[in-house]
Amino acid sequence: MAGYEIFFKQSVEKDIDAIPKRDLKKILAKVEGLAENPRPKGCEKLAGLEFYRIRKGIYRIVYLLEDKKLVVCVIKIGHRKDIYR
Repeated sequence: MAGYEIFFKQSVEKDIDAIPKRDLKKILAKVEGLAENPRPKGCEKLAGLEFYRIRKGIYRIVYLLEDKKLVVCVIKIGHRKDIYR
């Protein structure tokens, strides 16, 4: 299986700046894993949207998946209380 290419929405840079460095390493490792398996165990397709969500601790990673282009686009990374605002 060919790997997916990972892109980040420009606004994710702001999300990343707010995350402590110790947590950020774990989150980015989880995102890198999406290149090989874009639907890992525990991922959820968000109702009514073409977005998926995975968890890493208290953080949520929301991403768009385009299977035809083999692309994962990270839309939002945030604390579980703030992600859907």
